[in-house]
Amino acid sequence: MDIKLDRLLDSVNAVIRANAGLRVNGKVADVDGNAETRKGTVSVFNGQQPSVRTFSSEEKEIAGVGAWLKACCGEDVRPAEIAVLVRSEEQLDRARQAVKAAGLDSCVLDDKVRPEETKVSICTMHLAKGLEFRSVVVMACDDEVVPLQSRIQHIDGADLKEVYNTERHLLYVACTRARDRLLVTATEPASEFLDDLMKAS
Repeated sequence: MDIKLDRLLDSVNAVIRANAGLRVNGKVADVDGNAETRKGTVSVFNGQQPSVRTFSSEEKEIAGVGAWLKACCGEDVRPAEIAVLVRSEEQLDRARQAVKAAGLDSCVLDDKVRPEETKVSICTMHLAKGLEFRSVVVMACDDEVVPLQSRIQHIDGADLKEVYNTERHLLYVACTRARDRLLVTATEPASEFLDDLMKAS
């Protein structure tokens, strides 16, 4: 039986948990097929209310994210405590441009590169699993990016539902990397997954 995502968010920021309206099964599987549950866990964190913003162009999104990142640093958040997450490698350059717009340096994380003290971390949602940052931007959540169009264009029926579930879970994982602050952005048209988040924010 489906439960609200706020049940799953018990292990992370209580404010994020209360405002995320995505729905997934009580037992979820990621894109690797790893199943897990959040039942019975409790959050010990409190943070600012998450923000969901859509922009009319990539340029405006980059500027908006850059301003948000700059504001975070103005509130005593160190670059190493910030991450910008995107769905796939195709959106990494948008993240780099946003960090640059904030006047900050960035490093792109992979299996070998880890967060650096003086740089904002950038990585795909998939590689963000297991990481935590004080401030997180989940960027480029556009239609046909989340869920990833290449994963759904030739699938139908039960397989399509499974792909949608794993894509929702991946977005969930990305959002829950934030301890204190979360910003989710997209260019129009935005991902259908953001509808509930936009109603809640």
